[in-house]
Amino acid sequence: MRDRLSVAWRGLSAVARIALVLLLVFYLAALLAPVIAPYSPSQQVDIVAMKNHPPTPAHLFGTDRFSRDILSRVLYGARVSLSVATLAVLVSAIVGTLYGLVAGMLGGVVDTILMRILDAMLSIPRVLLLIAILALWSPVPLWALIILLGVTGWYGVSRLVRAETLTLRERDFVAAAHALGAGNGRIMLRHLLPNVLGPVIVASTLAIGNVIVLEAGLSFIGIGAREPVPSWGTMFQDGTEVFAGTWWAALFPGAAIVITVLSFNILGDALRGLLDPRQLPGAPVGTGAAPATAVSR
Repeated sequence: MRDRLSVAWRGLSAVARIALVLLLVFYLAALLAPVIAPYSPSQQVDIVAMKNHPPTPAHLFGTDRFSRDILSRVLYGARVSLSVATLAVLVSAIVGTLYGLVAGMLGGVVDTILMRILDAMLSIPRVLLLIAILALWSPVPLWALIILLGVTGWYGVSRLVRAETLTLRERDFVAAAHALGAGNGRIMLRHLLPNVLGPVIVASTLAIGNVIVLEAGLSFIGIGAREPVPSWGTMFQDGTEVFAGTWWAALFPGAAIVITVLSFNILGDALRGLLDPRQLPGAPVGTGAAPATAVSR
């Protein structure tokens, strides 16, 4: 395991390594927020004297209009934004992988029906669907927000996994497993699943950045995470209302969103090159797994 991690680290570019380190720092800061945050995220330092106070040694990121320390809220907001995005993508990856495996393995009428259902789901804009649900269900608890983001974001993963499965099921190792009496369930979990995890990991890494932006956008318009729960989206929304005089209130949560999303995108592109040999310069044609593109039958 140690050797594999070492090989993977050496395979990353310098930019990808920086992105990975930044993400680890963000996750570690979110985990240790109760320890390293100088104040409570809801603590009003001095509601009169410290209102909209610029950055100082005592408040490195300044304070907001409610005299709360912005650095502390950014740290606690990382817990909300990163956990919501990570868990939602995990839900999407599990649902999409199972759906794609079943559709690709069984094929025929089952595949056709499942793909038509998927096409119908893809015809509904995700953002509009979430806005409609969250506007009716207000305020929404975080666990419900995670599930909603997860069950509306698995469509791309399912098509990706189905495409891989359609190719892998024709391989000799699947025929050998059938000959030895293995059922479809065992073949999917023991033989096909390990071979489709690479594209799923890449897609999930890129999806986390997208979900962070989506969650921030929903919070920005007031239907995502809400006060008193600190979230980068709600903080950015509060900061933009008074941006002309207190630029720091929107700058720091906005910078956290941009840096995190950019790091996930860079890391996802790097993992694509590591997990799919055909993405590497000079790789021979025909190597690696099946193309990670959705096909229709």
